[in-house]
Amino acid sequence: MQSATLTPRVYWAQRHEDVYLRVELNDVQNPEINITGNTLHFHAHGHGAKGENLYAFHLEFVELVKPQPMYKVTERQVNITVKKQESRWWDRLTKQEKKPLFLAHDFDRWIDESDAEMELQTKEEEQINKVSIKSRIPKDSFRTLKLGYLFMYNLVQFLGFSWIFVNMTVRLFILGQDSFYDTFHTTADMMYFCQMLAVAEIVHALMGLTKTAVIPCLIQVFGRNFILLVVIGSLEEMQSKAVVFFIFYSWSMIEVFRYPYYMLVCIDTKWSLLTWIRYTIWIPLYPLGALAEAVAVVQSIPIFNETKTFSVKLPSPLNITLRFSYLLQVYMVLLFLGLFVNFRHLYRQRTKLFRPKKKKAY
Repeated sequence: MQSATLTPRVYWAQRHEDVYLRVELNDVQNPEINITGNTLHFHAHGHGAKGENLYAFHLEFVELVKPQPMYKVTERQVNITVKKQESRWWDRLTKQEKKPLFLAHDFDRWIDESDAEMELQTKEEEQINKVSIKSRIPKDSFRTLKLGYLFMYNLVQFLGFSWIFVNMTVRLFILGQDSFYDTFHTTADMMYFCQMLAVAEIVHALMGLTKTAVIPCLIQVFGRNFILLVVIGSLEEMQSKAVVFFIFYSWSMIEVFRYPYYMLVCIDTKWSLLTWIRYTIWIPLYPLGALAEAVAVVQSIPIFNETKTFSVKLPSPLNITLRFSYLLQVYMVLLFLGLFVNFRHLYRQRTKLFRPKKKKAY
């Protein structure tokens, strides 16, 4: 005589797109799970609350679902996932208002509607961020070649600035303040190489290799090269100033985090800690670097006036000398305007990337 069919204990939870069912049955064999007429049918032989037997149940959903359920059988239970036709939150699971006796909430997976919306929003934002990072490199037939080139460019810059940063740090610990005054003579060659190579970043932006904003990039590259080549490099008296140490140190400290971040972007990898540092360390270092550059300009003005380097004497009858220091005074204004432009640009990027998640009120 065949034993009567029993009803197993079923637990449920939902998200906007899915319904999750957990059937409490051990050692399930040959489960039959299908959806017809918006009703899920379950038949299986297993060990439940009333021992070894045939167990079955039927659930008619309150709203339309897709007719292909997915399920996974484990030693202790059967997990079923049902896709909703429309992404929305249900007030209840079954069409009948009275909940079946065998059905209960799965509190291991249960969340409120507001939490589900936050979870959905988080997934969407992660997808948007992933697409945003990918969008730095235009998709075309040469994408792999371009990514390889950009990866190598960022790697070379990272190694160059790392050498400068480590060299300066080691000398600072060994020599103390004495290392301030020979920074240029020990690191200038590498700094020249890295900063001249950085001109390529303007070309990258103009050609569309990256989606870097052209104006902030131009301001940074031009500003640094002006300080390096003109204010410091052209005056031997400036090369032994302590301010050179602070300029080079702030530049290299920023870049040892910026270039590895872009290297990971090229291989579609994201490291949260590095991302946070890359979009945070500039907050103190950009103003400090700009202040050090301004000090260097102020210190160079009397030297330019004395040596008349880059000054232009107009011919008779004017007989006027246009001192280069006049241009430096104009540059001082542009320096802080450029700092404002770049600071605002990076702040907007950081705010967009790390904006707080808004929790919906009940």
